[in-house]
Amino acid sequence: MLVAEVFPPFSSPQRGEDRHLTLARELAAAFSAFPQVEAVTVGGSLASGEADAGSDIDLYVYTTSIIPLLAREALVAQRGASRADMNLQFWDLGDEWVDGPTGIEVDVIYWDTAWIAEQIDRVLVHHQASVGYTTCFWNTVRNSLPLYDRDGWFARLQAQCQCLYPEPLRRAIIAKNYPVLRDVIPAYLRQIEKAVERRDLVSVNHRVAALLASYFDVLFALNAVPHPGEKRLLEIAAERCARRPSMMLEQVEAILRLAGTGDAALLQAVNRLVDDLDVLLLQEGFDLSFF
Repeated sequence: MLVAEVFPPFSSPQRGEDRHLTLARELAAAFSAFPQVEAVTVGGSLASGEADAGSDIDLYVYTTSIIPLLAREALVAQRGASRADMNLQFWDLGDEWVDGPTGIEVDVIYWDTAWIAEQIDRVLVHHQASVGYTTCFWNTVRNSLPLYDRDGWFARLQAQCQCLYPEPLRRAIIAKNYPVLRDVIPAYLRQIEKAVERRDLVSVNHRVAALLASYFDVLFALNAVPHPGEKRLLEIAAERCARRPSMMLEQVEAILRLAGTGDAALLQAVNRLVDDLDVLLLQEGFDLSFF
């Protein structure tokens, strides 16, 4: 059985990211003036040490209540933004703008402190799995670079995230996401098959995306690696998942090409991908008939 390992510490920003980090620290200082702000951190490529000249800044502002929109607009106006989209609520509450002096795109995500603490407890304490992306919030908090922490709240939350991958969580993620790949009646493979028969390419692509979300949730859980999110999944899986199908890259790329055509060969490609995942699970001692 795979033994979870202590995660390596997050990477420190490199010299090439000084411009981005300077702006992030300036913005953190500005947000710290609001009494609702408990902490400010930076995530994404800047926190991981992979930012380049074209990278944006993913700034996480942790609040106890919503900062008034007028106050946020004033902060952005002070930066002389060339473009700003404020009070975005398509996903999390957020503001995005292109910083005037630097031309750097800034993406500010506002997370309520009680809400994010609940998300971390849901995964690390209660071991509750989701259908895809189960451990993304854990990964974000764990790997964020703190810029401001009013009373040490974020330091305590981040310390909670520096833990072994819970074995009950690992098993819960696999138990929730593996069967929906192709075993149960409403499994993604069956839905893809119906969509192919109808020549419904929108449905084909929608179900393929959902299948891959659950596939990677299983793969990262199998390797006791927190899910990194939507970007660079194949690259990160190749870097961090010691246990992975040898043909994973080729299989996923084949599935994506076929999904765009609706060719019936897509079904065989999905089966090959899941067949190789079966081999890994069996090697790890999982009873696939139990799911």
